[in-house]
Amino acid sequence: MDYIKAFLIGGLICAAVQILLDRTKLMPGRVMVLLVCTGAVLGFIGAYEPFVKFAGAGASVPLLGFGNVLWKGVKEAVDKNGFLGIFLGGFKASAAGISAALIFGYMSSLIFEPKMKK
Repeated sequence: MDYIKAFLIGGLICAAVQILLDRTKLMPGRVMVLLVCTGAVLGFIGAYEPFVKFAGAGASVPLLGFGNVLWKGVKEAVDKNGFLGIFLGGFKASAAGISAALIFGYMSSLIFEPKMKK
């Protein structure tokens, strides 16, 4: 049942974002930034953690979850290191995910022939 719930919640998030992309003039990069910032704000006000407990990977994997991870990392680093934690926390908390995205993106570019859209 956890898998079905995660699939449905993640699918609803993706569908809402696709509707946003189709119905507005927002560019994909701006929508991605909006999602990350929304996840960070929801983490800040304490609303995202109960959502993650309910939806599991359906809430933690999308970009909303990335924003929440950044927020949690910054919060922990500020508690530990003070002001300097603002700059360190997000990198420490999300380093594995960012590294994986870079490595898999590079490997994909070696396997497939990347080209620009015309």
